[in-house]
Amino acid sequence: MSEKLDRRIHAFRDDLASEALKGKITAGKFVRGERRRVSSSVVDMRPKPDINLGIDTQMIYGDMVRVFDVADGWAWCQSLRDNYVGYVADDQLAARDITAPPSTHLISAPRTFAYPEADMKSPHSNILSVGSSLAIVGEAETRGTRYLKCSKGQFYIERHLVPIDQPVDDYVSIAEKLIHTPYLWGGSSAFGIDCSGLVQLSLLLAGKKVQRDSDMQAASIGTELGFSAMNGGLQRGDLVFWKGHVGIMRDEQELIHANGHTMDVAVELLEDAIERIGYLYGFPTTLRRP
Repeated sequence: MSEKLDRRIHAFRDDLASEALKGKITAGKFVRGERRRVSSSVVDMRPKPDINLGIDTQMIYGDMVRVFDVADGWAWCQSLRDNYVGYVADDQLAARDITAPPSTHLISAPRTFAYPEADMKSPHSNILSVGSSLAIVGEAETRGTRYLKCSKGQFYIERHLVPIDQPVDDYVSIAEKLIHTPYLWGGSSAFGIDCSGLVQLSLLLAGKKVQRDSDMQAASIGTELGFSAMNGGLQRGDLVFWKGHVGIMRDEQELIHANGHTMDVAVELLEDAIERIGYLYGFPTTLRRP
């Protein structure tokens, strides 16, 4: 029965499983797990606790996870943003703190620095990706530049953040900020990203939490369009899916996508992309409008 569940988004092993799956599968023990927060700029998630394995996905600063098991420096956990399950380095997760305030803001700039005081000339202590979440508790101004203070004490440039409850109207504008970001298989941040990671991260700033992989996105995001839309009916923000790839329409002709051809986030004509990658992905399989 366990094999019928997608292991990418359901937390189960032979010996241990999430209590949310009790009655659905067989496992040695069911646990609720412990909520913890990502404390590194980016944390890699792997299918097994092995540093030599490639990554499945990543989480970014402020993301919440549910940890089911910790052994040999690895935490087996599930992302609370997209339900992805895997192994991450335990030291990249903060210890549980029930007094920690909830996140209030998201980083909206591609990348931004953390400062120990409200002064851009002070030595920065961290760099965060777009989409990272912070609990803002104060503000300050120095020489005309406004800063926001987070609950951990660091300061961030105010114009680089947006309140969580004020999503951007045009999620494609976020994807455009990430043009030239290096391609990284499994990447989910402004330091390196793949095709479905670009879709997920861009939509996050628009207040939409979507699933991680392109096949999941093709089955769930928004409304499916008929293929007649390929004849002049596509618009900004529409998603074009191939088997194993996805891109975002910048307008009715241009596509933004993280791809292994240019090895970065690039813009090209949809018709050129279809012709160029046909040998690898075939013809688009699904069109969706978020």
